[in-house]
Amino acid sequence: MSKARLEAFSDGVIAVAITLLALDLTIPEPGHGELFTQLGNHWPQFAAYAVSFFSIGIIWVNHHARVSLIVVVDRTLLFLNLVLLLFVVLIPFATATMATYLTSGSEDSHLSMAVYAVVLEGMALSFTAMFEWSLGEGRTRVTVPLNQRGRARLRASLGTVVYAAVFAIAFISAPVALALAGITALYYVFAPLPHNEVEELTAGP
Repeated sequence: MSKARLEAFSDGVIAVAITLLALDLTIPEPGHGELFTQLGNHWPQFAAYAVSFFSIGIIWVNHHARVSLIVVVDRTLLFLNLVLLLFVVLIPFATATMATYLTSGSEDSHLSMAVYAVVLEGMALSFTAMFEWSLGEGRTRVTVPLNQRGRARLRASLGTVVYAAVFAIAFISAPVALALAGITALYYVFAPLPHNEVEELTAGP
């Protein structure tokens, strides 16, 4: 399979997932108080939407950056990519569930946030597995030197550690766990992928 076909299929799935996020936003109904107050009461939905929107957006950006470096697509990569997409399409469901129960003050708020963290953890683990695959000989046009792979692995797997922490914090405070997930998304906005970092360091003038 060509890279273009893999990327086109992934782009389509990611586009559907990010669109479903907006469909889960509810419209305030007339006769249930002032619109401004109703919008304020819906802040968990807006916060969850923002975190998930940027999370999926970052997945799309980083997926594109990673695939652009690949020179060969094999069966293993296809299935690793499918696992990644499995968790991406679960994000809208996990987002809607978490937003509904986020401020309920019950055990459901902790559980819903934990489910959200599990989905993000699955996504992060899938990305990490794709990175490990990319270290194979001749699979990418930029090779991460052996002496830099430990640091690169740490960078690539940072999300798995953070989302595990989000899962644990979810049982203490769901809003704090959501905030940590949002901070993680902001980090990945500015953090280059390991292969891209190597490419910049080794590029000629």
